[in-house]
Amino acid sequence: MASNAFRAVVFCALAFGASAAVARVEVQPVQHKSAGQVLAVRITEDIAPGDYERLLKGIVGNPGKFAKKVALLDSIGGSVPEAMKMGRLLREAGFDTLVPNDGVCQGSCVYLLAAGHNRKVRGYVGLHRPYFPSGDSALADSAQRGIRYSPSAYFREMNVPDSLASEMQSIDPKHMRVLSPQELAQYHLN
Repeated sequence: MASNAFRAVVFCALAFGASAAVARVEVQPVQHKSAGQVLAVRITEDIAPGDYERLLKGIVGNPGKFAKKVALLDSIGGSVPEAMKMGRLLREAGFDTLVPNDGVCQGSCVYLLAAGHNRKVRGYVGLHRPYFPSGDSALADSAQRGIRYSPSAYFREMNVPDSLASEMQSIDPKHMRVLSPQELAQYHLN
């Protein structure tokens, strides 16, 4: 119990300390000593509009055959519609997802994690209800712009129990709940 509280404090500190940042989306091929050529995507900081285009450009700019495609996640979340678009792209392009030992995946980052064909969490995953600065009208605005915003439908697309969406909705945006290893397994995130 105390360790979950400590994790929540760490998440909140990271979220408030980096809230003005925009995501860094880096895509590059790397040579792995045993796996061979790997296409690595690294997504860090705050997910914001324009990140999908950076991800797409990076993937398209690295054509060829790869033994593996891996997205490394260390993000404090951000734009839910952008995360869903990025997640669909990662899924379509055949990426696995990984939260490294020193990484966090909180808020809308969970949509990226769920997109992986294979998912591995070594760091921490935190849930909360999305924060919409302009109220619920942000959901209507997303629908008007043709963005598919349905967390339950998205999780079903990614073969993740849609009960994860209900769990996220039950947690106030000002709070964070760190998933236990059992919950990660229950939601097929690890």
